[in-house]
Amino acid sequence: MAVIAGVVTESAPGERRVAVAPSALSVLNKTGAQILMEAGAGAASGFPDSEYADKGVRLVKTRAEVFSGAEVVLQVRSLGANPETGTADLSLLRKGQVLIGFGEPLTAGAAAQSLAEREVSYLAMELMPRITRAQSMDALSSMATIAGYKAVLIAADNLNRMFPMLMTAAGTLTPARVLVIGAGVAGLQAIATARRLGAVVSGYDIRAAVKEQIESLGARFVVLDIEAGGAEDKGGYAKAMGEDFYRKQQEALGAVLAQQQVVITTAAVPGRKAPVLITRAMVERMGPGSVIVDIAAERGGNCELTKAGEVVEFNGVRIFGPVNLPSAIPYHASQMYAKNILTFLKFLLTKEGNLTLNREDEIVKETLVTHGGEVVHPRVRELLGLPELQTVGQEK
Repeated sequence: MAVIAGVVTESAPGERRVAVAPSALSVLNKTGAQILMEAGAGAASGFPDSEYADKGVRLVKTRAEVFSGAEVVLQVRSLGANPETGTADLSLLRKGQVLIGFGEPLTAGAAAQSLAEREVSYLAMELMPRITRAQSMDALSSMATIAGYKAVLIAADNLNRMFPMLMTAAGTLTPARVLVIGAGVAGLQAIATARRLGAVVSGYDIRAAVKEQIESLGARFVVLDIEAGGAEDKGGYAKAMGEDFYRKQQEALGAVLAQQQVVITTAAVPGRKAPVLITRAMVERMGPGSVIVDIAAERGGNCELTKAGEVVEFNGVRIFGPVNLPSAIPYHASQMYAKNILTFLKFLLTKEGNLTLNREDEIVKETLVTHGGEVVHPRVRELLGLPELQTVGQEK
């Protein structure tokens, strides 16, 4: 019997994305999998029901119908990533059901325990390993691309000058100077976007290995005279460093910031509070009218003055703490996410079309958070203070 995957309207406040976009449905061709969808679920992203119906999606009127009829539920923000309204879905989930979506399991342990109690098999998209065969399922990178792009637009729209150098009858306008801190996917996209808008761009990262990537985009790599050995973990993410390192980093960055009109910060460590890279004293050295866009606001922020979801003005400098930037561009964000999550779903299907969780496979092992009434992910168990579990192999 064909697997039925359900898609519902995202209930998190302000969330405009949808887990499945019509253009991504071709991923499931020849798998036999079917999509059951709540009517209107794609409307906020710009996808009318008619586009789904044309692709063979079965539309139903209520959220409850989707949960009751689907073997797998696909979401953008599941319980852990939707603390405001996500608990309402708990009563709709049933034993043995599979849930796939963002859920922040490294910080929302209680949500993971709630899903385990419902005996739901939950796979977290943000835990997707950064290995070659999982690249097409890497939703974090997809959403970081959107966030980096949007952050530059926020800065450009709110700066008191234009980004490019212009030769005009009234004289030459000098270009804006932009510094991007953190050269992960979001940072590199921010650098590329700022360059396209004509700014003079610099990039900084504690990982010296990204120097070539920054320079390939036409930006200058900022070198600080501090030691940052072992700054990258095995997954390619920046590691949390000690307090002494961050203090030296702040001192060295202060002089660089004073020369910038725009600073975009993207530094984050999975499952940890974002490191504070910009202090109040550093902001005081920036010129009036300057802008800081802190992409890490949801994780506490890279700037000491950042407030998530707010704009703080200090000494003539505005610090933006945007949250859920991908939702601000829901059409393309949904297309990218849908390709990631449906590719993941296809990976979990056998040639016969059955859903199988092979817990010996690295992709499943790294993303599976709850299964069989237990929190099974080692890192999540450790954070919850639970003892180690013996893993098993292939299960349905």
